[in-house]
Amino acid sequence: MAGTLYLVATPIGNLEDMTFRAIRTLKEVDLIAAEDTRNSIKLLNHFEIQTPMTSYHEYNKFDKGRKLVEKLEEGLDIAVITDAGTPGISDPGEELVKMCYETGIRVTSVPGPAACVTALTMSGLPTRRFAFEAFLPTDKKEREEVLKEMAAETRTIVMYEAPHHLVKTLKLLSERLGDRKVTVCRELTKRHETAFQSTLEGAVAYYEANDPKGECVIVIAGRSREEIRQEEKARWEDMSIEDHMEHYISQGLDRKEAMKKVAKDRGVQKREIYNYLEKQKS
Repeated sequence: MAGTLYLVATPIGNLEDMTFRAIRTLKEVDLIAAEDTRNSIKLLNHFEIQTPMTSYHEYNKFDKGRKLVEKLEEGLDIAVITDAGTPGISDPGEELVKMCYETGIRVTSVPGPAACVTALTMSGLPTRRFAFEAFLPTDKKEREEVLKEMAAETRTIVMYEAPHHLVKTLKLLSERLGDRKVTVCRELTKRHETAFQSTLEGAVAYYEANDPKGECVIVIAGRSREEIRQEEKARWEDMSIEDHMEHYISQGLDRKEAMKKVAKDRGVQKREIYNYLEKQKS
């Protein structure tokens, strides 16, 4: 009988956030696959966990992943842990989960800390709808595509950044997204935890003067729907009503439906569009 893959969340800074279930699971499994065994041994020693460890990280995720799947098929139970937080979120655990499902191996998650959710809940920005972007891509073309999508995003955006790249990234976000509200969270759950609320421009100025330390989570306000509506309205108002009508008629709409659409785009009554067109006829 095949074993089970356990995705075990570990503290993002404060060891007291380790759950009883996480400790028990790490003690009971046959093997722990850790992102950095040198870092994880400190955690295991603290909780007196003596389960053998093996490395599983970004640079060996395919070859090592296949070997771990083989062990799971042999009946071993394996836990995956990241350096901090929940495995599978912006780390190679995602690839191993995919391999397990392709092979028919059971996967379960032992929930716990996650920096993205921790920062979102303490950001003071809307939490009902959010988009997680992790780190911006290093490839220039891909990064530009992501920034373009982020500029149109109406949900709150959560992303990660290293302290030595923070100012550069905040400047880039300010240029592409405009001066939106932002909360920069650092050193989450640790003694010097901070949540700095500002705008993107204000955050640039602050961190240029105050050198950031510790891993950062940037939480950015989504684009205002009202702003989008006003921009769309302004775009249509720059077009003549005749051209606006032709825009919809060319799509196959009849004159009556086209008038309805034009009126809605411009925020007026259909009667106004009808009267204008009739007046132009005469």
